[in-house]
Amino acid sequence: MRLLSWGRGLCGLVLLMAWTAGAQAQAAWPDRPVRVIVPFPASGATDLVARAVTQRVAADLGQQMVVDNKPGAGGTIGTAEAAKAAPDGYTLLLTTSSTHAISPHLMPRLAYDARKDFTPVIHLADAPSVLLVTNSLPVKTVGELIAYAKANPGKLNYATSGNGTIVHLNSAAFTAQAGVEMTHVPYKGTALAIPDLIAGHVHVLFDSLPTGMPHAKGGRVRALAVTSDKRSALAPELPTIAESGLPGYTSVTWFGVYLPAGAPPALVDRIHKAFAKVLKAPDVAASLAKLGVEPAAPSTPAQFAAMVQADSNRWAAVIRQHKISMD
Repeated sequence: MRLLSWGRGLCGLVLLMAWTAGAQAQAAWPDRPVRVIVPFPASGATDLVARAVTQRVAADLGQQMVVDNKPGAGGTIGTAEAAKAAPDGYTLLLTTSSTHAISPHLMPRLAYDARKDFTPVIHLADAPSVLLVTNSLPVKTVGELIAYAKANPGKLNYATSGNGTIVHLNSAAFTAQAGVEMTHVPYKGTALAIPDLIAGHVHVLFDSLPTGMPHAKGGRVRALAVTSDKRSALAPELPTIAESGLPGYTSVTWFGVYLPAGAPPALVDRIHKAFAKVLKAPDVAASLAKLGVEPAAPSTPAQFAAMVQADSNRWAAVIRQHKISMD
């Protein structure tokens, strides 16, 4: 009996020592540079958001954060690489709704499971889009656009940055919810669609605020509304689509941070707090605003996960309804 008791005590001591070592390692995080995988090209929106935020986090922590761009296949290549990393806090994934709420429904053979292979850390920021129309269209509000489209079924078209992109999904969701018929005209990026929108060859475009609003302010196209659920501080003069003719419509591109699956809760909490702190800094908010991005409201990892799941469910329904594919 004494031997058994001694054995149990030794086992407990070993477990305690392992737990203590793990806790100390997490408390010491980071004691070496942290790799932040961005699954999109350098100088793109996600890359710029990542650098604006991680530079400040690194300064606060006194440890380097290295942004590692791993683009390809709509962000899925870098995301798959992040999924295979050790969940020790030294490899983070900073990504968008594309890899976790959209691609899983467009690419059924992904090399990762968006839910099972990652630990959500924090919802960083949101980028709303702006609904633009050509000046030749006799509408000035979302309600007028819907009425005009219903009176002229199939005569309007909407431009996108390609099949399966957030611009395409925004447009498809809009037509479905409004109950109107428009023709999809895909481009290789919204920058290529703008000249045709100005010329009136296409009629509607959901564009990012930084690229779309200068054309609207210059009088070359007309901005009707933003896609967020509340007015954007980046264009406060514009109403939301929901408040101006299509209740319930909302869409943003979100940015967030993940760890590989299996990360200890204490480590998740530490990393969450490090990023949450910098989102409150006015200079970080100003840097994000220049990119057309707004810091997200404070949220927990669980709330972030719930938001992503709701977003994923919504886009899954749109993709099914419109039979959208990457072809």
